[in-house]
Amino acid sequence: MDRASPNMKATETLANESHAGAQQAAPHRTRIKLCGLSKPEDVPHAIDLGADAIGLVFYPPSPRSVSVAQAVELVHDVPPFLSVVGLFVNATPDWIREVASNVGLTLLQFHGDETPEQCESLAGVAGLPWLRALRVAADTQPADLVKSALSYSAASGLLFDTHVEGYGGGGKVFDWSLIPAELARRAVLSGGLNAQNVSDAIHRVRPYAVDVSSGIETPGAKGVKDHARMAAFVRAVRAADAE
Repeated sequence: MDRASPNMKATETLANESHAGAQQAAPHRTRIKLCGLSKPEDVPHAIDLGADAIGLVFYPPSPRSVSVAQAVELVHDVPPFLSVVGLFVNATPDWIREVASNVGLTLLQFHGDETPEQCESLAGVAGLPWLRALRVAADTQPADLVKSALSYSAASGLLFDTHVEGYGGGGKVFDWSLIPAELARRAVLSGGLNAQNVSDAIHRVRPYAVDVSSGIETPGAKGVKDHARMAAFVRAVRAADAE
């Protein structure tokens, strides 16, 4: 029987140690979406901070809403591999088509009362993948979220937000323990996150991504992003990942 040479054994040992070391040295990296950007200076700042995605709101009643013309200007210099997410609430196919044909979106986010069939149909109009926002109320149970996740299985991910009057952006936190562990890999955690609580949220849920809007705004000024708060939020996420 052939015996492995000392050199071969040493090589295998080093390879195994390197593989184990790589696994230990690669902590979970929580993706970051900074949402509700509306000013030209917000996007370059988000890029410099290393955000994974920016969110643009195409829901006119929202104070964070942008027009097609504004959105075109905002995404003009977006670099490769930065996702541009368009947030819609009960939108018509014509509105989806108008936005998608003019703005370089990479992902749709449905934040209204859209059924699974409506989400797929609207996404088909744009030819883009989509996220479904699930609003978590005080009486929501984990089983309800699992059922919704199954219903929206065609979604690229599930965004968990607090059920508030209107459609998101209320700055309210829900009970994170309601998110079943089996959904964490698909989860984009939202709802009242800020630099002070996002670390706890990450440790408790271990979501794929976090989404923030009101938590990076000037207090009392919806839609006005505070660049220092944006930076503090990103730092808090990266610190939580390193712990």
